[in-house]
Amino acid sequence: MSSLLLHCCCAPCAGYVLEYLSPDFEITVLYYNPNIQPREEYDKRAAELERLLTLVSLPNRVDLVFGNYDSDVFEAFSAPLTEEPEGGHRCRMCFEMRLREAAKRAKDGGFDCFTTTLSVSPHKDAAILNEIGGGLEGEYGIRYLHSDFKKRDGYKRSIELSKQYGLYRQSYCGCRRRGLR
Repeated sequence: MSSLLLHCCCAPCAGYVLEYLSPDFEITVLYYNPNIQPREEYDKRAAELERLLTLVSLPNRVDLVFGNYDSDVFEAFSAPLTEEPEGGHRCRMCFEMRLREAAKRAKDGGFDCFTTTLSVSPHKDAAILNEIGGGLEGEYGIRYLHSDFKKRDGYKRSIELSKQYGLYRQSYCGCRRRGLR
């Protein structure tokens, strides 16, 4: 069975993606999201992801690892892009920062491939995520699992699972400059 490093942004997005992928992969979830502010929100989402993993019954074991929370890194690269619209260059750089960390960890950890839960969101462009992931695949020599998890009612299922498990569903991506999105 192939091993997958799965970058997760939050428990609601992870629920469906884990349900979908776990029959075919041994998964390690990476919670790396220095874009999420304030710190209390970051911690709340991390705790909710941990809680989800205690509630779900999946065919294969799922492990959880945490990246460093360094919002200064995110702030440093994103400060000049404050006026960028939702889905613009600022978001692309944020995706790349998080996927790069996943690619590095997947390579260093000897995983077969990596991907992200981000594409389950209707607010995230799967084509951009796949372009970034594909580029990192070439750069790091670790396969990127191209995906658009919102297809086949993936987003709808993520909402159903959130209700089933009573998951906290945040009202914004995490970026304090983006407000409610």
